[in-house]
Amino acid sequence: MTRLANTVIRTMFYQASPIIFGRAKSLRLRKTAAEKKLWNLLRKKQMLGLRFKAQHPINQFIADFYCHTIRLVIEVDGSSHNKLKVRESDEKRSMELKKFGIELIRFSNDEIFNDIEQVRSKIELKCLGLIDSHLTPPSP
Repeated sequence: MTRLANTVIRTMFYQASPIIFGRAKSLRLRKTAAEKKLWNLLRKKQMLGLRFKAQHPINQFIADFYCHTIRLVIEVDGSSHNKLKVRESDEKRSMELKKFGIELIRFSNDEIFNDIEQVRSKIELKCLGLIDSHLTPPSP
């Protein structure tokens, strides 16, 4: 899918390389337990009729879950994301995705396992906000 935005041609993969596509395919085959649980909420357009893709290539990154319609990435963070170096890397990744106009929301494995309904509610609220912002024309 190609569309024009400010005369720059963009795709839903943002120039991801074949190597990233290969890594994404491999990750799809070995989802974590938390990713599987969240995927059960997102797959088959269950979340507000939006299509999410699992392990989706975006430039040099692989998003755990991505909805191109509203440009939302959902990340599932295991315990390794509590380490300072990993948190710094996550922050840089978030800033890079923002450059593409992509929003990001993160959930820990604990949140997914212990309160999946709260996770669902947070995702729905984020999606609704992004739907509104994508439907509202910019101010002159």
